[in-house]
Amino acid sequence: MEKEPKRMIFGATPIILLLSIPLVCVGIDFFWGNNIPFDRWRRYFSGIEQSSLSKKIINETAHDQELMRFHLSRLVRGEDRRQLESTGFACDRTIHSVVCVANQPVKIDTRNMTIYTKSAPNRIQETVIQPHARQEDIPPGITPVHVLQIGNSTPPACEFEHDAPALVFSSGAMGNVFHEMNEIIIPLFITAKQFESRVVLVLEDYTPKFMSKYGKVLSGLTRYHVLNPALNRSLHCFPGSVIGLRYHDNLALNSSEIPGGYSMSGFRDFLRKAYSLKFSHVSQIPKPRLMLLSRTNTRRFLNEDEMIQLIKDVGFELILVKRSKIVSNTNRFVQMINSCSVLVGAHGAGLTNEIFLPNGAVMIQVELLGTEWGSNTYYGDTARAMGVRYLRYKIEPEESSLARVYGRDDEVFTDQSSLFRKGGYRAARIVYLDMQNVRVNLVRFRQTLVEALSLVTDSDLRR
Repeated sequence: MEKEPKRMIFGATPIILLLSIPLVCVGIDFFWGNNIPFDRWRRYFSGIEQSSLSKKIINETAHDQELMRFHLSRLVRGEDRRQLESTGFACDRTIHSVVCVANQPVKIDTRNMTIYTKSAPNRIQETVIQPHARQEDIPPGITPVHVLQIGNSTPPACEFEHDAPALVFSSGAMGNVFHEMNEIIIPLFITAKQFESRVVLVLEDYTPKFMSKYGKVLSGLTRYHVLNPALNRSLHCFPGSVIGLRYHDNLALNSSEIPGGYSMSGFRDFLRKAYSLKFSHVSQIPKPRLMLLSRTNTRRFLNEDEMIQLIKDVGFELILVKRSKIVSNTNRFVQMINSCSVLVGAHGAGLTNEIFLPNGAVMIQVELLGTEWGSNTYYGDTARAMGVRYLRYKIEPEESSLARVYGRDDEVFTDQSSLFRKGGYRAARIVYLDMQNVRVNLVRFRQTLVEALSLVTDSDLRR
């Protein structure tokens, strides 16, 4: 009785061996013979015919092309869109920005930043673009892009083929966080986000510093490596292209502007994901924490030590930030800002970092003499648009260091717009931004701090 199972197993062995011979042969041929392609075996076992597979690939490619053309068309409007549809190339020009779009194959020579695209027969036309978002204020060092519509001419052969459109822009506005955000990062988000990562970023005036600060932002907008023309120096083929960045307004995204649908809150959600920020709402921060931006040159707090003690007395944990290595380490610095309930600073570029505060946090701007318009336009409106509460501490004339330089009856105090009228922005900047410091009235400032503390700790207001 004990031997019967063994005879059954032994008896089945020849049958199993016979059945396994074809599979062994298939394996040998697949791994070592190289006689039968993998696709053929895949089609054999899956039952997919070549004709069906080809149709599927063709349909997917056509869908991708149609989707790309749709996204490209959203970057131009009116007559420019009709020109794009009829000729394959058009430029949308506004008071701020120039964005040129090709919805047909292009060749980009990164050795001289020349872009070749087809046009009507026997027609050759050149368009020169400086790919900076604010065309009325282009900084030095922006490399121009030459677009050649070449008619029947044949450009050089491609060395690299890409399956996604190119987006050409410059990082030449580096050095000031306001201009970096205002003229590069926000316009880049507006222009590139709609492609859902299927876009190749061609970064002119490439610097390691820019990539160190904003590499995570760029990685969140593309699945491809960022192309550095100066290092690459070859000829690339793309199914389409965008040259330049769409600009809406100062530190702003307007959902009704083209390409449409993007808001400051959506941009902040994107940044939160790109930098893996921990706090989405101020209620998640265990203790009320305040970051004070300390300036060492102009617009300094002359009684900063007293302000620091006051902030602690009111009940905040303090983070004092001076220009140092921590500010230059963007990845670490934005985490610090995101962990704060309140951000305090005098009018200046540092307040741009309010973008990284959690929802429900408070930004206190110390508004200096002559900065009312800029304070509200650049930072107050931005805070309100993104779910950050904005408190304005407007200084009195006696709090300004200008009181010792000019008499109280001087037009610097009585008619602050006069400097703008007479000498323009630069003349006003010299006085109100470059010459002015502030000695904060601690009694008045305490009231602002108490209000901020109430906003970030009151359970009825935290959501």
